[in-house]
Amino acid sequence: MLKVRSAVLQAEEREFAVVFPEHYFGQIFEAKHEPGTIAYSTHLQLELLQETTDEMARNGCKKIVIVNGHGGNENLLPFFAQTQLEKPHDYVVYVLPLIGAPPGGPPNKSSIPDMHAGESETSKMLISRPDLVHLDRANQESSADQNRRKLPEDLYTAIWWYARFPNHYSGDGAAATRERGEFEMKHWEDMIVEAIRAVKADQASLRLQNEFFEKAKHPLETRP
Repeated sequence: MLKVRSAVLQAEEREFAVVFPEHYFGQIFEAKHEPGTIAYSTHLQLELLQETTDEMARNGCKKIVIVNGHGGNENLLPFFAQTQLEKPHDYVVYVLPLIGAPPGGPPNKSSIPDMHAGESETSKMLISRPDLVHLDRANQESSADQNRRKLPEDLYTAIWWYARFPNHYSGDGAAATRERGEFEMKHWEDMIVEAIRAVKADQASLRLQNEFFEKAKHPLETRP
């Protein structure tokens, strides 16, 4: 949340948009074993998202971009966007997925899987909230991939994260640098700016959405 908020605010200075308060009621079931985790039920997460976007639209925001900052939401947010076709809305929801590390830039110092609180994420935190980073603590627990299940890579099961990283830590946070953080945050900001500009220019999505709902009232009249 801290990283994505920083990236969005920097992007907004380059391409104006109304930035709403951060929405931190995300999907985090995979961390329920960690002390302090607050994991809201699925229906509440979706209801909060729906009522938030409904209220934003009621206040005049007819193009709403959700910028994801957490890997745990990578399935939730596209599903939420898909549910907007359940019933008519006078606005469009767009989802910008979590932006991975771009190619190039400063060379990686670590070679282990780097997915959570490792070199990449900690480097970005050195830019967004350096006061919260303590590199000296990065090796106090294991971030090793424990690989405790043997399944094909594309066969999904919800326990995959816990099976690999039960400490909720993947990567080497001690390897973080401001140089890598600046490079990755700049790329993230660029992607957000590009998304805002594309959404502003988009005249098709709401028109097609309205056309879809009109045809959905009379499906037997829809041409094959």
